[in-house]
This record gives sequence, C-alpha cells and structure tokens, in this order.
Amino acid sequence: MSDEPQSTPDTQAYLPDFCAAGTIFIVVLVAELVAIVLTLAAHEAGDLFLVELSKTSFFVLWLALLGTAVMCQLRNRLESTGATRAFVLSFIVLEIVCLVLAEISWQLMSAFPQAAVIDDTHAVFVLRTFAISSIVVALAMRYLYISSEWRRSIVLEAQSRVSALQALIRPHFLFNSMNTIASLTRTDPLQAEEAVEDLSDLLRATMSDPGDLSSLKQEFEIAAIYQRIEKLRLGDRLNVRWDIDGLPMRARIPNLTIQPLLENAIYHGIELLPDGGDVLVSGKQDGKTLQLVISNPVASGMERSEDGNKMAMSNIRQRFELAYGNKGSVDVEQLDDSYTVTLRFPVAEGAR
Repeated sequence: MSDEPQSTPDTQAYLPDFCAAGTIFIVVLVAELVAIVLTLAAHEAGDLFLVELSKTSFFVLWLALLGTAVMCQLRNRLESTGATRAFVLSFIVLEIVCLVLAEISWQLMSAFPQAAVIDDTHAVFVLRTFAISSIVVALAMRYLYISSEWRRSIVLEAQSRVSALQALIRPHFLFNSMNTIASLTRTDPLQAEEAVEDLSDLLRATMSDPGDLSSLKQEFEIAAIYQRIEKLRLGDRLNVRWDIDGLPMRARIPNLTIQPLLENAIYHGIELLPDGGDVLVSGKQDGKTLQLVISNPVASGMERSEDGNKMAMSNIRQRFELAYGNKGSVDVEQLDDSYTVTLRFPVAEGAR
C-alpha cells in the first residue's frame, strides 16, 4: 500500500478557494448586490439610478476582483498561520487593498477631472470607503469563520465515527479467525502462518490513523485480505466475484468503505445461508463518475440485528457527503432475496 499523504481535520482549508471559478462568481454577485444597496441608499430624486449604479458598480467590482486576486495568491500562506490568525490577517489584507485602490482611484480622478465620478472630498471618500469596506469584509470574514468551524466540527465528528467503526470489528470475526488459525496450526501450519499475516495486515489497516481518502487499490487490497480470512472459515460457502477490471485504481474514495460493506454482505447474508452464496463486487466508470456495486443474497426470515449494518451505512453516507457533497451517493436496495449497495462518486482527473 502506498504512503501518500492524506489530509486530516487539522489541515483542512479554512478559507475558500479564491482561485476557483465558483468562488469568483459568488464574489462578483455579492459585490454587485452591495453596489445596488449603496446606490439605493445614496440615491436622490432627479438622479439617474442606472448611471449612479454603474459608477458604484465599477468601483466595487474592481475592489472585489482585486481583493479576490490577492487572496488567491496569499491563501496558502494565510492558511498556514491557523484558523483565527488566517481570518484576522485576511481582514487586514483586504482592508489594505481597499485603501490602496481608493487612493489610486482618487489620484486618477484628480489627474483626469473631466472624467471625475467621485463627488466627495479626498478624506471623506477614503474614510467612507474604509468604513463601508470594513463592515462588509468583517461580515464576510465572520460568516466564513463560522462556516469553517461548522465544517471542522462535521469533519471531526466523521473522524470519530471512523474511529468507532474501526474499534467495532465484530468480536465474532476475531474469535472465529483465531479459532480457524488454531485449527490450521495442526492441519496446515503454512496456511495458518499466512492467515496470521493476513489478520495482522487487516488489523493494521483498519486500526491505523484514518485519512480522509484512500485509493481504490488500497480499498480493494484490504477487502481482499478480509475475504481470504473469511474464506478459510466458510470454505466453499463463500465466493466473492470481483468485476472491477478497467476501474481507475488511483481514484480516491473515503477510507474503509469497501471492507465494511463486504463484511456486512458476509455477516448478514452468506453466513445465514446453509449453502452460502456469491458476493458480487462490480464497478464501472461513466465519464467522470464511478459506480461500485456490492450485492449479496439474503436468507428470508433469518435477519440478524441491523444495528451494526445501519451504523456502517450511516458512517459511509456521512463521509460520502463530506467528500463529494451532492456529487456522491450511497443507495441501498433490499429485496426478499438480495441486498445491494450502490456507490456513486466523481473520479478526479488524472486518476488511472
């Protein structure tokens, strides 16, 4: 398994990506709304509203776009200072940008009086720009700070749920695995040694500090280890069919997604069937979207307690929502004779 760096709650982004097209669009939209409000507040009867709006919009949009460009360049450095300091420094930087642009605008209007669009004196114009920008920037920074803390609490909760999921490796699995290994030490010592190594690898993978995302290759490796251990106990009753050829193995997916679903399929499905059955793990790529399907047969009228199953599904749904928003989904189809989980999520460009 690779040792690629993974993000943690402590390294999450506090500030929005000011270089992204979506963020720029929102900044322009909010700036224009502010310009409309300012024009309405200062509008007097007899003045042409659209002319006044165009003057205000021109100045406000320049402020917004210049501030966005500066924040785009400084964002990573500001992020490295920590949450609170990043927002304070961002406020100071944006205020400096506003004052500099206000001074430049005044000097240009002084140099070209025939094109003057500023009716205030130098001091009044600069002070008014500073006051209005301070209020708008402070409100924006406050909103972003609260939004960041809310996202941080959600991420921390998700991390705690991952840790809880890791700690809840079913005791029956460990007991059964140890009993299987104990019996193999007498009949097949070599296989018993391999089983111990597999169990060690599985425990190391599931109990290590979880990152937000791992590759599909890592997820399938962990699931394959789990399958080999269960195969020793269930024998011919368990058959896992992998139809994942062609999937981009470098695609990123929330850590510990496939193995818990495979465990549920075996525990709630295959173990309860006298003759066992097949678990199908299949996947396909449709453009920039990946789809993974885990399906297993079920024994009608022989359900176990669903608490563990519900916790695993709830955990995966929450982490998919955090990772992909409305671009990812976790769907469950439960029929009388089958149980199917379908995962859909975007694949990052360059994943192969």
